Amino acid sequence: MKKLTSREATSVILSNMGKLLPDLEALYKDIHAHPELSMQETRTAGIAADRLKDAGYEVTAGLGKTGVVGLLRNGKGPTVMLRADMDALPIAENTGLAYSSKVTATDPEGKTVPVGHMCGHDMHVAWLVGAATLLSQARDHWKGTLMAVFQPGEETAQGAQAMIDDGLLKRFPTPDVVLGQHVMVGPSGTVAGSAGPITSAADSLQIRLFGRGAHGSMPQASVDPVVMAASVVLRLQTIVSREVAANDAAVVTVGVLQAGTKENVIPDDAIIKLNVRTFDAGVRKHVLAAIERIVNAEAEASGAPRKPEITPLDRYPLNVNDQTASNRIAEAFRAYFSADRVKHTGPAPASEDFGCFGTAWQVPSVFWFVGGNDPKIYAKAKAAGKLNELPVNHSPQFAPVLHPTLETGVEALVVGALAWIGENAK
Repeated sequence: MKKLTSREATSVILSNMGKLLPDLEALYKDIHAHPELSMQETRTAGIAADRLKDAGYEVTAGLGKTGVVGLLRNGKGPTVMLRADMDALPIAENTGLAYSSKVTATDPEGKTVPVGHMCGHDMHVAWLVGAATLLSQARDHWKGTLMAVFQPGEETAQGAQAMIDDGLLKRFPTPDVVLGQHVMVGPSGTVAGSAGPITSAADSLQIRLFGRGAHGSMPQASVDPVVMAASVVLRLQTIVSREVAANDAAVVTVGVLQAGTKENVIPDDAIIKLNVRTFDAGVRKHVLAAIERIVNAEAEASGAPRKPEITPLDRYPLNVNDQTASNRIAEAFRAYFSADRVKHTGPAPASEDFGCFGTAWQVPSVFWFVGGNDPKIYAKAKAAGKLNELPVNHSPQFAPVLHPTLETGVEALVVGALAWIGENAK
């Protein structure tokens, strides 16, 4: 039997895509309509586990609470880990889709919140199910071990570490490479990535400012935490504009400012919650120190009765794509996709805990993006200078166009994996 070239083998493996696509579309719509909060993904994890079992994988469920790992051993060769995250967000969906979410759930604080897949993790699950299935159906054309990982809790930076803490490194083979991808704003049908930093480090903090409450008509008797908080918020904006060099990058965003319960009552305290994104360890250290300096200085200038409390909420690592592995992925993508579908992109200010896996195993990892916008709508917005008006991840209106986003993500995972386990891989 004639040995197929790498491109021919890839085409054979992906030739079953058409038959699988209706099922994957139904799976995507089902998961989209039934989103689950971080670390609560029991239904989604059950579906992922069942799909892997049906495809012939050895399946371990409940890793790190709701994580799922599937192993498919297919002779001697490299081990490739493919990862998809599963959790949704406490956001009310406003897409108008026929299969939009109407789900509510109880969050960790005991509050009832709306739940929506407004970051595309439902698409990620469908992609990995599709790639895992196609590669299982074509075992004659690759050698090695596939490890499919469905991860919980990405949105809270809990899931990857939870799986690691639950024995991921000891219970499963060390991969030669860890691969992952994310649907983002961009023309559907395209893939984009680069070597080096690809997603930012992120730090979330809660700041509690202490004042002295009083009647709204007698502010002289108070130390007003509302004014203090307002001053802090404005001053924080100078960190990036005046303390970070133009050739560096950082984002400081205040997402929560809470104080008081009534218009004629000056409260005792105020809460600020903020998020920091950086791409350099030195810049991160400086920005966090600047936040602490500003908060403490404003409190002292206001005569606050006690120092502010600064509490870390969560942290995401800087994700860095390995140079050699990234080059291999780029070469494989260019060999399969047409040249106009493979884009180079700089690092994104969004954050991910994907990098925890490669760091823990001390192996190369590569993360890339898949466009999710109708190409005509994207091109029109770009021509009009209105790309920022397109709904982005975490928007209530975020909804990737189903085709060809679904196909492209499956293709990218298969092509990426075959760059290591394909019979003609380097």
